[in-house]
Amino acid sequence: MPELYYVYIMANKPGGTLYIGITNKVFKRAKQHRDGVTSGFTKKYHLNRLVYYENYETPLEAITREKQLKHYNRAWKIRLIKTINPEWRNLAEDFYKTEDEDWEHGFPPPRE
Repeated sequence: MPELYYVYIMANKPGGTLYIGITNKVFKRAKQHRDGVTSGFTKKYHLNRLVYYENYETPLEAITREKQLKHYNRAWKIRLIKTINPEWRNLAEDFYKTEDEDWEHGFPPPRE
């Protein structure tokens, strides 16, 4: 499986505080945020819900997209989240419950 890089958005509730980050293991990273393993902004604001992600083939593509998303205003980011996740579900929740080998490595299915 080729390594993918992810731009992701975490939230604490629908319409709540948002955090945008990049990683190569998005579900593993989401679990770290959920469990409060990392200190900082996401822990302070209890950003424990993975509400959006995109995958890229190179780190440069992911970093470029992360910078784009951070530049956009809040209303635009909320519309983006609602396009794929109108109920603000935690997209990683199903993976927390599985023994799937890919979950161990933090890989979701690629988005086209």
